[in-house]
Amino acid sequence: MNVAELTRDADRALANRDFGRAATLLEEAAMLSPAEMHLWMRLAAMRRASGEFVRALEAVHKALAINPRDFTALLMRASLLQKLGDSQAGEAWGHALAQKPASAVPEQLGQVITEAEQHYAAWQDQQDARMKAAMAAAADRADSEERRRIDRFRSNTVRRTKPYHSNPTDFCFPELTEREFHPRRLFPWIECLEAATDAISAEFRQVMAAERAELVPYVQYDEHVPMEQWRPLNHNRDWTAIHLLLRGERIDVNARHCPQTMSLLAELPQPSINGASPNAMFSLLAPHTTIPPHVGISNSRLVCHLPLVVPEGCWFRVGDERRFWTPGEAFVFDDTIEHEAANPSGELRVVFIFDVWHPDLSPVEREAVAALIGTSGMHGQSL
Repeated sequence: MNVAELTRDADRALANRDFGRAATLLEEAAMLSPAEMHLWMRLAAMRRASGEFVRALEAVHKALAINPRDFTALLMRASLLQKLGDSQAGEAWGHALAQKPASAVPEQLGQVITEAEQHYAAWQDQQDARMKAAMAAAADRADSEERRRIDRFRSNTVRRTKPYHSNPTDFCFPELTEREFHPRRLFPWIECLEAATDAISAEFRQVMAAERAELVPYVQYDEHVPMEQWRPLNHNRDWTAIHLLLRGERIDVNARHCPQTMSLLAELPQPSINGASPNAMFSLLAPHTTIPPHVGISNSRLVCHLPLVVPEGCWFRVGDERRFWTPGEAFVFDDTIEHEAANPSGELRVVFIFDVWHPDLSPVEREAVAALIGTSGMHGQSL
């Protein structure tokens, strides 16, 4: 018999609930046409229905040899390993979920996906506990910064988090340390900044009340520019800024209302680059507004946030670390690592933002960066 005849007879056997006969016929069909993945998958389903889990797994492996990333085949493989009590089952669930389509999946797979997520989470818990115990002696001797990195190493390994890397849109200086959030110890001025929170907040209120203060959309670019991720926020007043310094220029209509803030900025290690920086602003995010994931233009600078007005629930993510802003608690991050933000509340969120040199750069390297960017004509928007 040919493949068509064998599969037709297999369908008849299946209708009669003769799973063994259906499996035998499908195996013959698959052997005649070994590149047909759907035959191996049907055979695997018949073997599983007959309780022949090892033979079902063999058929699934034949299917995966044709398409190693097939979501359904990976789910079946993990399910069979789970039934067999195989130690590889937990990780196999993770491999399957990694191939879950972005689009809607068939309704009949919903329960299987839920099961997959539960089994995978349980496996991650077991792996995490085992690794944590193995690392306990080292973790006990670690300081808080070391312990945070050790914990992230473990979470990366069990796939609860993943590594993110600096990916500047325009200017990439080599061999700079990649950190999502940089440790406070690298910025001796950060406590002085935090101590000035009340004064900076008061000056923000002054500039907001000023008759001629300039409040502009944060994202502004020509419509023809291919920056699709920003289109919903382009020229949109849901995300606005009051600039004090913009690409190296003092915005006097705003800055004149903020003498203490400007005096503090003058003491900070901000990049001085013709046409590009320093930059400093009050960033205003409207209620129920999300800033989409994006990266900045140059890894030679870092960005500092000093939260001033933070309604409950407002968050900020860099890489795989999400933080909730807290008024008066500053942090420094690498904006060339993917980041995003959201204000899910019904009130305005305000953060004071400015740029500083990456601390790894030597004075002569800073000079070289300023020379290159300052003459490149590629200053772009300070995102």
